Amino acid sequence: MYMAELDKFHTFGLRGELRVNEPMRRHTSWRVGGSVDQCYKPRDLEDLALFLSQLPDAQPVIFVGLGSNLLVRDGGLRATAVFTHSALASLELVERDGQREIYAEAGVASPKVARFAAMHGLEGGEFLAGIPGTIGGALAMNAGCYGTEMWDIVTQVRTVDRTGRVRERDPADFDIGYRSVIPGFDGEEFFVGAWCRLRPGDGNRSRQTIKALLQKRISAQPLETPNAGSVFRNPPDDYAARLIESCGLKGLRHGGAMVSPKHANFIVNTGSASAADIEWLIEHVHATVKQQCGIDLKREVRVIGEVRR
Repeated sequence: MYMAELDKFHTFGLRGELRVNEPMRRHTSWRVGGSVDQCYKPRDLEDLALFLSQLPDAQPVIFVGLGSNLLVRDGGLRATAVFTHSALASLELVERDGQREIYAEAGVASPKVARFAAMHGLEGGEFLAGIPGTIGGALAMNAGCYGTEMWDIVTQVRTVDRTGRVRERDPADFDIGYRSVIPGFDGEEFFVGAWCRLRPGDGNRSRQTIKALLQKRISAQPLETPNAGSVFRNPPDDYAARLIESCGLKGLRHGGAMVSPKHANFIVNTGSASAADIEWLIEHVHATVKQQCGIDLKREVRVIGEVRR
């Protein structure tokens, strides 16, 4: 969008923050990436729906939470980014069908939901403390850890489409698999919230479980350096990290990017990495594991944008 068009958007009643040429390195956990043509941080769901309804149909849109599962190439994005974190931030306990459920909007950090559940004496959501992203991202990829996945606890989701229409959808409306969520309907819709049902339990016990899971994560993962979590999905009956380590790739560097010596399924930014450095390592690890082990690892992280020329 050109700067001259900004006023036109504001006269249409928008209340959020619109920017142009925003560096995506500020919004991804790898701290790399070129600029997006324009971005919008909505004030709330109503404001987001209005914004989407005003976008040209041909304009690509990407929703970004904490950017913890995202690599934006150095050439940037010819698109509109919608930033949900701290914008779609509602988190509440609700009564539905005679049971207590948690409603969390897409911009709420997953660990916050885990703590909120424990505070209200609900168990089964502790795994969310180990997911370094937002509920929106967890819904989109069926994120999980320690044996539980996001859609295991979801009873219904709320979506918004490009016209600004808000809908409630059931899990049956999607084909849900391991790190995969495929809509069973036509048209582009974005997750903006979810209702989650957890079992009544002991809040203190839940908090202790969360503490133990976080300690395990700290000891096993390179959280001290910028990363995007697990780069590859685990193949059936095996672990991507084990395969990568068996190929002697731990500690491999390319430019400012490195396969973590602490956890082989993590690629870290040592301080000077470009998106191209990280993508080179991703492709090299994939090719090496396929050649040496015969396993075609599937990426867990999204790689988007244009290569810098």
